[in-house]
Formats: sequence, structure tokens, C-alpha cells
Amino acid sequence: MRNDIEIVDLLRERIPSFECKPGCHDCCGPVTTSSAEMARLPVKTDAEHDAALAQWNCVHLGPNGCEVYEQRPLICRLFGTTPRMPCPEDRAPEKMIDTKTEQQIHHYIANTRQVLV
Repeated sequence: MRNDIEIVDLLRERIPSFECKPGCHDCCGPVTTSSAEMARLPVKTDAEHDAALAQWNCVHLGPNGCEVYEQRPLICRLFGTTPRMPCPEDRAPEKMIDTKTEQQIHHYIANTRQVLV
């Protein structure tokens, strides 16, 4: 049986990537993530979380974009790769995510304890 970290790694590998529009942060609002994913992210203070939430931003959004891009949660990686979560700037990978992987990601999110990033 796979642990959460192995599941997250497997799902990450199956999400297609694409280039975001430089300077765009339209999908970088507060999100939830699993504790396995949260463990990969830098710890932020309550004050940093409060300030980000007051701006309706992710606490890891910096002046030059996502500061944890390589470790960003599954939900962040999913934005723009499926017609159900389109990029607001009409960006997309050459081939959208396959339905099975998308369903597996949503199942994982729905069945793991989620915390606010």
C-alpha cells in the first residue's frame, strides 16, 4: 500500500505542465492541501497567513509569483490542465489531463484531511 507522499508524487507526474503568463496570479488564491503536501512547504507565521488571506492570496505568493512553484500542491498544478478548472488567461498544456488522473486527484483531495495553505 502506498503512503500519501508516494500517491502525491505519482499524481504529480501525471499532471501536464504549461507556461503561465508572466505576472499572472489569477489562480493563486487561498487553497487547501493535504498534510503530506504541506510538509513540503515552508512554514509561515500566523501573521503571514492572516495578511495573505486578507488579500485573498496564497501565503506563498510573492512579488514575483509563486515562491514554492516546484512544491506547489496538486490543486495548484491542476489549474489550467482541465476544462473544469480553466486558466483565466486561456493558457493550457498541449494535451489536457486525462479524465482518470483528474478523478484520482479529486478523490485524493476529498479523502484526505485538508488544511489551508
